[in-house]
Amino acid sequence: MASASKTSPLHNPALSASQPLVEWWTQQWVQGITPMTRMQLAWMESLTDMMQQEARFFAALSAAGEQLSHCYETHGTDPEKMKECYEEIAREVADQHMQRLKQVATLPQEFRRRIWEEL
Repeated sequence: MASASKTSPLHNPALSASQPLVEWWTQQWVQGITPMTRMQLAWMESLTDMMQQEARFFAALSAAGEQLSHCYETHGTDPEKMKECYEEIAREVADQHMQRLKQVATLPQEFRRRIWEEL
């Protein structure tokens, strides 16, 4: 029968000798991960900005739907007032859509800027 080793796993000479190599490898691994993490963070920030813009656009569409409903309730029998109301709502939605398109057009440049800042 083999006798029990008098060296505990915590005081193992092989682990003590390889510790500097393990520390060096861990340092190299973390340094390699950091730029990837920064790029992922920049991507997620850009995605968050895009989702916030979409949420603002959906809120504007919802408000337009409420306004249209209000127009039907108050001016449902007057075609001229309905036309004016509809044109105002369409103009507001078009303005929101233009803001949305401007935001989408700037996303690639903003994403590149964030990546360069992180690197």
